[in-house]
Amino acid sequence: VQLAESGGGSVQAGGSLRLSCAVSGYTYNRHCMGWFRQVPGKDREVVAVIELDGEIIYAESVKGRFTITQDTETSIGDAKNTLYLQMTDLKTDDAAVYYCGAARWAACFRFGVEYWGQGTQVTVSS
Repeated sequence: VQLAESGGGSVQAGGSLRLSCAVSGYTYNRHCMGWFRQVPGKDREVVAVIELDGEIIYAESVKGRFTITQDTETSIGDAKNTLYLQMTDLKTDDAAVYYCGAARWAACFRFGVEYWGQGTQVTVSS
């Protein structure tokens, strides 16, 4: 499974950004996926995930401001998926390196992920 994020950058507080994650090399409908973020000195944390059964879970701090979506192209066996994170009303506390992740199990929120992208920096200025 390969994941590649894009769309990070610098924005003023209150602004918006959309992150994209190109996912390939996985089998359709057998992975949960999501967005995570990390700041220096802190653990990586869940931002939003789409579980295998379609349930979407958001961190409390981003509810109502961030939206996770995905577009999937399928063929026999492998699938290509683009995972998005639309971020609005950004706050300085949202500044972090954002990672997309995927796992071959049903619940990324509870059990984490096994595949990671390289990350994309989001900077929010006041």
